[in-house]
Amino acid sequence: MDIDVIPLFEPDCGAREHDLVRAVLQSGCWGDGPMVQAFESAFATWVGRQHAVAVGSGTLGCWITLRALGIGPGDEVICTAHTWHQVAQAITLAGATPVFADINYWTGCLSPDKAALKISLQTRAVLAGNTNGHPAAWQALRQLADAHGLALIEDSTEALGSRYQGQVVGTFGDVSVFDFSAPCALCTGEGGMLVTDNDALVHELRYLRQRRLADRASVSVGARVPLQAGMSELTAALGLAQLAGLDDRLAARQQVVAWYHEQMQSFEGIKPPYIGQDVDEVHWMLYVVHLGKRFSGSTRAQMMDDLLSCGIESAAYSHPLHQQFYYMNTSETTGQPRGLLIDTERIGDRALALPLHTHLDEEQVQYIVKTLKDTASNVGAGATIY
Repeated sequence: MDIDVIPLFEPDCGAREHDLVRAVLQSGCWGDGPMVQAFESAFATWVGRQHAVAVGSGTLGCWITLRALGIGPGDEVICTAHTWHQVAQAITLAGATPVFADINYWTGCLSPDKAALKISLQTRAVLAGNTNGHPAAWQALRQLADAHGLALIEDSTEALGSRYQGQVVGTFGDVSVFDFSAPCALCTGEGGMLVTDNDALVHELRYLRQRRLADRASVSVGARVPLQAGMSELTAALGLAQLAGLDDRLAARQQVVAWYHEQMQSFEGIKPPYIGQDVDEVHWMLYVVHLGKRFSGSTRAQMMDDLLSCGIESAAYSHPLHQQFYYMNTSETTGQPRGLLIDTERIGDRALALPLHTHLDEEQVQYIVKTLKDTASNVGAGATIY
């Protein structure tokens, strides 16, 4: 990234990160050690779950979760095609079939009503995410899952700290998945975490995560084939340091969001990001604006080029999975023509992500919004609207 460009995301790194990583380097224990255990314990406490299992990524964590639940070939998992971290691709990796249901247009999250229409005799689980930080409708999703005897998996890769009906995200799924790659507010480069309250399930998750050094002399451990999907001590050190400053970092990010909101008030046709009725608090992953009907995927791309030429990195928030090459060419269940997931496609074409991180100041936010206004006029599509 050019030093003159305002990046979409920039991680925080201070003395705490340097000290803990240095301690691991000096210890000689770089994998399967006490730092991972300390990170797991601290993260479980922060979220409010009984157990946490550190993994190599959110995708690997979801894959392990599906295997632990016995979900594989011949099974279906209902999910959304609208996503940033493509955790839903773990369904394909597990050999099961992702069945894409449409989203709630305002929240961007899986719609419980639309998910209900996709349930079949082969359905084993529902995978729902807290899109860009906004919590999904967890009360309705839990009722749906329980009514049909389905597992409920919560993808919280984008939503650290958000709250729904008094509970922090990560507490709603039978297993909840977190990812710590950029642009997560807790960033370790790579890595993720699974959290659950199920004592039996956590044992299976740990077993399938990796074959540990202590297991190498055992012939009985290999009853099932584990992945090599654990977290290194170095990554855990970064995670533990990042977690220690997470509450302050989230508060600082909220100040940046407030600057965005203030500047957007003078932007004709724009609305602040939607917050649902049962949502207590939202910590956005990125500042996402929804472009109006006069915009298209190509005009959004032109806006992104214009912003970059002015020194601002931006991104298309989502390229829906059902319109990506692999899923369009695998089966009738996943590859769907345009028009069947109407709200997913509306958001997929027009959602534009702007920088959000603690290194932004008020003047930079003002510049970003002013440039966005100019860019919207330059492409000839008019005002930005929901």
